[in-house]
Amino acid sequence: MVRLIPALLTLLSAAAIPAAPLPDDTELEPRATCVYTCGTVCYWQSDITAALNKGYSLHKAGSTINSYPHQYNDYEGFVFPTAGPWYEFPILSSYTVYTGGSPGPDRVIFDGSGRLDALITHTGASGNNFVACHT
Repeated sequence: MVRLIPALLTLLSAAAIPAAPLPDDTELEPRATCVYTCGTVCYWQSDITAALNKGYSLHKAGSTINSYPHQYNDYEGFVFPTAGPWYEFPILSSYTVYTGGSPGPDRVIFDGSGRLDALITHTGASGNNFVACHT
């Protein structure tokens, strides 16, 4: 019993030390693995999927938010993996799904079946044109 008391005291004093705070999500899952980079903004697959799903679900329902999604006419001449018509929907640098307001410069492009074609951005483009985001 005498040997248990020092061990118990050590255990109790260790429990009194406050634990280090848990890291926030950015420390647990750093945004270092970009699927696309638009300008200087790194988009993860989860960001892309969320924007794509919202845009496509609105398209299927025949609905829009501030006119998004709408048909993308590809005046720039991009080569997409699927056939048009294509649609554009904002993807936000805040990593939240677009629900209205300013759409920002970045867009997901998808076809009528909801397949992702590309991410494009106004960042670095002249006028109201787009340039490709980089993979």
